[in-house]
Amino acid sequence: MTVPLLSARELTRVFPGGRPGDKVHAVNGVSVDVFVGETLGLVGESGCGKSTLGRIVVGLDQPSGGTVTFEGRPVHGIGRAERKALTRQLQIVFQDPYSSLDPRMTVGESIGEGIRIHRMHPASEVDDRVDALMREVGLDPAARDRYPHEFSGGQRQRVGIARALAVEPRLLVCDEPVSALDVSVQAQVLNLLADLQQARGLAYLFIAHDLAVVRQLAHRIAVMYLGRLVEVGPAALVTDRPRHPYTQALRSAVPRLDSDRQPARIILTGDPPSPTAPPPGCAFAPRCFHPLRDGRCTAERPALRVLGASLVACHHAEES
Repeated sequence: MTVPLLSARELTRVFPGGRPGDKVHAVNGVSVDVFVGETLGLVGESGCGKSTLGRIVVGLDQPSGGTVTFEGRPVHGIGRAERKALTRQLQIVFQDPYSSLDPRMTVGESIGEGIRIHRMHPASEVDDRVDALMREVGLDPAARDRYPHEFSGGQRQRVGIARALAVEPRLLVCDEPVSALDVSVQAQVLNLLADLQQARGLAYLFIAHDLAVVRQLAHRIAVMYLGRLVEVGPAALVTDRPRHPYTQALRSAVPRLDSDRQPARIILTGDPPSPTAPPPGCAFAPRCFHPLRDGRCTAERPALRVLGASLVACHHAEES
């Protein structure tokens, strides 16, 4: 059996709510694996907890419960030396590259910072390594002395990717890396990530709210709703034959060139339940359109269970 590169088990993350005593369960009992060389796409609407999950697995945030291991070793509760070594293996690419780059540093300095911190190359070789990284992500090394504000959004995201790659990680958490970019630039960055994965053998946890974006890169897809996973499976199966009603709604919003295969648009009514007071049964039940929705849905939370090649958290998934 293949051993996961990254494994998260029963992760929870609870934040204080707006009023005394309120608790927000941003992540609630989530378990995921990412294997060597694969992309696990994590998709869900804003506020579902997917970015919080990404920050936990890379070690930037502490879980309230559960465990994360990388190559069998814990990500949290470790010493300073172990943490420094782990950061070389686990890196993150943020949604907003401008806010993640120091505006006082040139892009060359930003890209080379990790190389210097980890002493990966002699000081005399750092500039050459930065130039090579810039070429690898499609940037002209002649621009190494420019500052982040002098680049376009797509170029800044390439700088962020080069900065993450500089320490030669094995897994990248990509947190909405193309959501702030124009569609044509999105495609370029996605193609770049695919090329880098093939060339370097990288694994990705790719986070997005758009199922159309995720399916371009992912081998498997995990769908998240109100802090929990509702469907996990092979990308083709989740996007073409989704079993959970929420995934079906996400799929219906993806435009297709072949209008004959375009599913009827599903418009969800109402807002997601408050994370400070989730419903006792299925969190999606108040918005669910499944014809067999019944009292069990509102009273009993469905477990994530095996259904064919997927995992689905729905009492009536067999009839979907």
